Amino acid sequence: MSTATVSATLQSEDCITKRGRAGKYLSFALGSEEYAIRVLKVREIVKLQHITGVPDTPSEVRGVINLRGKVIPVIDLRVKFGMQNSKYGERTCIIVVEIAGNLSGPMGIIVDEVSEVLTLADSDIQDTPDFGAGVETPYLLGLAKVRDTVKILLDIDQVLMTADLTHLSSLGNTAAAG
Repeated sequence: MSTATVSATLQSEDCITKRGRAGKYLSFALGSEEYAIRVLKVREIVKLQHITGVPDTPSEVRGVINLRGKVIPVIDLRVKFGMQNSKYGERTCIIVVEIAGNLSGPMGIIVDEVSEVLTLADSDIQDTPDFGAGVETPYLLGLAKVRDTVKILLDIDQVLMTADLTHLSSLGNTAAAG
């Protein structure tokens, strides 16, 4: 394959990826920052409820909840992203998401508050800037320009499928069996 063919193939794949980012997103706040995930990944939004702690899990894993008889692991995104911890407020909630490749079921993410559902066009989304050598951002789909703000678009599969969290896929099954 020639260099021109490889270059054209890469550009074509890059265009497909960029076009694939348009669609509906659920936006939410963590501190003063606004994030968004694809609506198709969201199973439901539930009020913050009692979370049962599970020993020997990473610090961002708050534990599990019982959601209509199903045990679901819950991750605090503030802790996952290295943000300052804060008290949960009345608008704090759990977004239950479906993760690709997670055969045991959904996972919950704690957010400060859910904002709105956005419909984003390709022209609303910019690529994630290069933050320099050694800074990897595979969990970022891009940055969306919405009115006078910027929303950080997350690939929730990448956020939750890190090495520290991969063992959680069996957590719900273990707790349900016990």
